[in-house]
Amino acid sequence: MLKRNRQRVRLWVLFFLSTFWIQAQQDTIVLNFNEYLGYVKKYHPIAKQAQLAIAMGQANLMKARGGFDPKIEVDYDRKDLKGTEYWDRLNTTFKVPTWFGIELKGNFEQNQGDFINPDETVPEDGLYSAGVSMSLGEGFWINERMATLKKAKFFREQSKADQDLLVNEVLYKASLAYFDWLRAYKDAKIFNDFLQNAEVRFQGVKQSALAGDIAIIDTVEAKIAVQNRALSLEQAKVRLMKKSLELSNFLWINDVPVELQPEVTPDENVESEIDVTLEIMGKPLDSFTLENHPKLRSLEYKIDGLVVDKRLKANKLLPVLDVQYNFLTESPDQLNSLDIDNFKGGVSFRFPLFLRKERGDLKLAKFKLQDAQFERDNAQVEIQNKVVAIYRELDSYITQNQLIANIVTDYNTLLNAEERKFSFGESSLFLINSREGKLIDAALKQNEVQNKFFYTKARLFKSLAINPEIL
Repeated sequence: MLKRNRQRVRLWVLFFLSTFWIQAQQDTIVLNFNEYLGYVKKYHPIAKQAQLAIAMGQANLMKARGGFDPKIEVDYDRKDLKGTEYWDRLNTTFKVPTWFGIELKGNFEQNQGDFINPDETVPEDGLYSAGVSMSLGEGFWINERMATLKKAKFFREQSKADQDLLVNEVLYKASLAYFDWLRAYKDAKIFNDFLQNAEVRFQGVKQSALAGDIAIIDTVEAKIAVQNRALSLEQAKVRLMKKSLELSNFLWINDVPVELQPEVTPDENVESEIDVTLEIMGKPLDSFTLENHPKLRSLEYKIDGLVVDKRLKANKLLPVLDVQYNFLTESPDQLNSLDIDNFKGGVSFRFPLFLRKERGDLKLAKFKLQDAQFERDNAQVEIQNKVVAIYRELDSYITQNQLIANIVTDYNTLLNAEERKFSFGESSLFLINSREGKLIDAALKQNEVQNKFFYTKARLFKSLAINPEIL
């Protein structure tokens, strides 16, 4: 069951269509690991925030493409005073920017009035012009519009890689919370089982003492064992409560945080589905490749953007040489009215003598590029070594799990043998409690080793930066 906005709502109502299954013998609801991570990926704010990264990348690309949008400009200015028309100016322009710094332009100009400048004199019906302007120096090979668009495309792809990293990070932390919750649940279950054993043993000893078969003082030791088991169980319940709350940090439904209730339990057989859910099944070390790793892809796109920025800064070392040429005509509907002798053109030249600002910007761009390349190289080595270490660690934990399972089995055999000897009067409560204490420690150690094993699988999942598609 879950509590939603201070209202207790049964978990099977919220997750009715999910694959949570109810155990037939127990009044509990099992929270499946796969379904849990599925809800984390779908509803957790950080996972949803990752979607914004792609949306921002698309918006940024749209903004950059706006630099190549055609533009219409209209400039109208008129002055009349005491019946005198000083001027009446109309200037409309239609511009079409293109990729290689070339701008196509059409213009209509109409000026009249008593005080217009001589160079503004045009035919009464106005003057039409059509032409082109371009940069032959700075801005020819690359300009601000071209650079912005290229970087926006790289940023969009980088956003996709960053989204995978964000989703992977939140799923990794959510997995650790689930594994800690599972360990706390299994620890509490161990103490609960052994508390019941201690209570049964105490009642048997008590009856034997009342019958005069053993001394009354023997019941004290049996009672102490019950109290110790009860104390350990209470402490385990506190840890379970804390881990349940930590898990609740990752549970959201439709933008509303939900709280896990005691009736919800983890899947004790989760080991069989971890590899499938995290998509690390069937990934041997020799199949590992860094080419498609999201972090490295993100850094590569970052480097590509910095390369564009460096090219733009290098281009600014060239002089500014802008030229334009426009055909002039009074009759744009007649093609033969276009005459090369009727034109308006010009050349603009500008060049700083020392280029200190431009050279400084270029050096900074080179340093930023080198810094990103060093970061990529370092990340590549770190990821490679981390993955190799994790694979070797996983092999070790497989052996450790087998060893601790054998130890638990042997301690359980010793305890059963000691209890049989006690029933024949050949042993004591002290030895039984001692054997049982060793068995409890071994069982708790088994949960700890299993938890570390699951942690290592989650670390492999994080190191590979997988964004599971099945969730």
